[in-house]
Amino acid sequence: MALRFTGTADYVATEDLKVAVNAAVALERPLLVKGEPGTGKTVLAYEIARALDAPLITWHVKSTTKAHQGLYEYDAVSRLRDSQLGDPRVGEVRNYIRRGKVWEAFELERRAVLLIDEIDKADIEFPNDLLQELDRMEFFVYETGETISARQRPIVVITSNNEKELPDAFLRRCFFHYIRFPDEDTMRAIVDVHYPGIKQKLVSEALRIFYELRSAPGLKKKPSTSELLDWLKLLMVEDVDERVLRERDAGKLIPPLHGALLKNEQDVHLFERLAFMARRETRPG
Repeated sequence: MALRFTGTADYVATEDLKVAVNAAVALERPLLVKGEPGTGKTVLAYEIARALDAPLITWHVKSTTKAHQGLYEYDAVSRLRDSQLGDPRVGEVRNYIRRGKVWEAFELERRAVLLIDEIDKADIEFPNDLLQELDRMEFFVYETGETISARQRPIVVITSNNEKELPDAFLRRCFFHYIRFPDEDTMRAIVDVHYPGIKQKLVSEALRIFYELRSAPGLKKKPSTSELLDWLKLLMVEDVDERVLRERDAGKLIPPLHGALLKNEQDVHLFERLAFMARRETRPG
């Protein structure tokens, strides 16, 4: 029976996202997910694993990460040190092989979900160096002379924040999906999942302000879904009434507890200038 992803109770998946996940599974290709930060790319892998009751293996990529680290690493330094100390383990090279996340996924008896998170943070050659391994679902360990093949082909989810372009050869081997930023109806559904029973009038006013902030020209960092959820949590904790958010006083253009939404001084100064200009425009005379 084919595996089907239909979302979970805690993750609002749009119809096109469900189609993309199931298409990647059916084609046995990695699912490459792009989208601006905060759109749920990383969480998607967790929810796929949860929905399919599959083990999840996460590989968070950094700027210094090399592709071979996902396969394995040979610790030659430790072996040399042990040989100098007369350690009997030096006779077996396998004692110095460290298995990477891809190897972990390949050796599982059950089908796993393998998350390769923020692949665009690494060197440009990183994706190409994984082409063959992800395509053939096997790799060769030179130190031991063995070939490691996947017992069950994992569902591979790769995320990218579009910090750099990925190679064409790599893109050809992936099923691609761009997660668009949620519209207001989808965002309301996401809020309801996280905060069931929240006052809908508060949500309406908060969403209005949130999307106004995102549409402001010159904003350096647009607030994301996670920041909206943090802001709503603070509004509830501080018991901020929706009427406070509804006020159109030009002097209160910056919303209360805006530190949850605006994450750098440039954007705060931008809205302070907008408030100042609005006050001048409304000043009598």
